[in-house]
Amino acid sequence: MSNSRTALIIGVGPGLGMSMARRFGREGFRVALVSRSDTRHDAYLADLASRGIDASAHVADVTDRSRLIAILGEIRRDGDVAVAYYGPGPVQQPVPITEIDIATAQSAFDWVWPAVEVVRAVLPGMLDRGDGALLFAGGLSSVRPMPMLGHLALATAALRNYALTLNAALAERNVYVGTLTVGGLVERGDIHAMVTADPARFGSPEGHTLDPDRLADTAWDMYRDRDRAEEVFDAFAGS
Repeated sequence: MSNSRTALIIGVGPGLGMSMARRFGREGFRVALVSRSDTRHDAYLADLASRGIDASAHVADVTDRSRLIAILGEIRRDGDVAVAYYGPGPVQQPVPITEIDIATAQSAFDWVWPAVEVVRAVLPGMLDRGDGALLFAGGLSSVRPMPMLGHLALATAALRNYALTLNAALAERNVYVGTLTVGGLVERGDIHAMVTADPARFGSPEGHTLDPDRLADTAWDMYRDRDRAEEVFDAFAGS
């Protein structure tokens, strides 16, 4: 396994995370899945195996730093991490931006710090090999004011800026960094399932959904072409 290329998928879910795993697996990568719970791991691994994709699954809450570091070390021992995708989102409820205090603002960054930890773990190996890629998924509030997201918009903007600045810093060292800026309900994802299950509460998602396979195809194109650091998907444009 030491010579296998690994695509590390952090924050795997049934939507974009699994689409990323399938897309990179189809290109010959071994896939390492990381999520908070192992509840769906058997189904994920069976799905990937049915497509001829070698995969492993690992449990780590990204906000548990010691556990995350341990799992990243375990994955790196199984093979070189050639691509790392960071896709978890905040689980907090938004606090109105006009009502936040410093502690609330700081709490939004609980899911940004693990992204830094992932980079810290895998980037040295990429630099040593002279090749690699870091991919992130963020939110539309990083480029468009969305008051309904409250304090969470602060962290979304920070993650986007981190990715873009990393890309600029690493451009001459053959390590690519890109970010998917996602504005819409990602089909097959948990939030999409919640919204569609209760349209009386959340309204109709019609016209505001995104196909995770299309997003994953774009991520692959960005990784392969390395000609842009960001793609914006806005299902709310014009609404």
